[in-house]
Amino acid sequence: MRRMRMLVLAAVLIGLLALSGAAFAEITACVTEIAKYGNLVLDINGAQLLADGVEYGDLLDVTILGKTLTLPLGSNYSDVDTGMPVVRAEAPGEAVTVAVNMGDFATTAGIAVKHKTEEEPGYRWEYLTELPVRVTLTLAQASGYRNQWLIRQLVRTNERTDYAHLSDEAFANFRMVDTAGMGKGKLYRSSSPINPEIGRSAYADAAARAAGIATVINLADASNTYETPEGAYYPGCRVVYLNLGVDFEDPAFKEGVAEGLRFIIAEEAPYLVHCSEGKDRAGFVSALLECLMGAAADEVIADYMETYVNYYGVEPGTEKYDAVVSSNIVKALETAFHVEDLHAADLAAEAEAFLLEELGLSAEETDALRDRLGE
Repeated sequence: MRRMRMLVLAAVLIGLLALSGAAFAEITACVTEIAKYGNLVLDINGAQLLADGVEYGDLLDVTILGKTLTLPLGSNYSDVDTGMPVVRAEAPGEAVTVAVNMGDFATTAGIAVKHKTEEEPGYRWEYLTELPVRVTLTLAQASGYRNQWLIRQLVRTNERTDYAHLSDEAFANFRMVDTAGMGKGKLYRSSSPINPEIGRSAYADAAARAAGIATVINLADASNTYETPEGAYYPGCRVVYLNLGVDFEDPAFKEGVAEGLRFIIAEEAPYLVHCSEGKDRAGFVSALLECLMGAAADEVIADYMETYVNYYGVEPGTEKYDAVVSSNIVKALETAFHVEDLHAADLAAEAEAFLLEELGLSAEETDALRDRLGE
């Protein structure tokens, strides 16, 4: 399945559109670095790109290493489906990146290989081509992706005062997982209680204290490199640091999830699963465990989407809500479980098979995990 997915993505990457670019002068940029999750960081910023006549939702022809791929111009990774590439210009002054939503562009495109290291930040990239890596951008089709882009726009701030309607726990995206089959007070999910970048760590730490969290699965970090305030609750918990990427099909991601689940088996509840925002990695792992414990598809989706309600105010029944559901959690689980219709699948059986066949857990470990998370 992974090989098939890579072949499909490769076909997208090298596909040519027979469309001409009229108003947009060609821009040639260079890759200045490869970011942690495989994004190519270019030496042009969003203002430079948008000043040349392109707009969000346009399709761009992007030429790298002699191959041309037609990609949408977006402002976020989530402007495209999971596993698909995008040219990302998040803000006028920030560098333009070429990325794969929930994936690794550098590896997929054969530009570099990632190696784990003992030194911070825990990885290094080995280039497979001569430097510098040049990238050429031209307009393929104006507004060719505009409608899809519009329904995917999710706007939030990190200011507590902008979320006066939310509790402190909801602002931190902290909640108990309360789907069918899950024991009350056994599993929680959250944004990071230690990473202060999105202004929610103190609230998440306080919520963890109130819930009496004993064991933490940190999906985002290699080690506790963040300076926690004196008296913080998190340092007193039992924590496993997994430092995972966002490609759910990556063997390294699966190995890390398996390690985290074995940590749950070995330690005591209540458990907290978190990444940075508690949105993608924590969302997938929580959904996997919900399925294992017997939750229905609608329950899993509702819990996943509560994060988008908390962060972005996305409401059920809207185009944005439906776009997130279909392109994120439904697609991720259908891919993981190798099913065509999440609602028609036996999710408990599919989750168990995933643990056994994809993650390498034993039947005894899977039973022990159910015991840990059950009533």
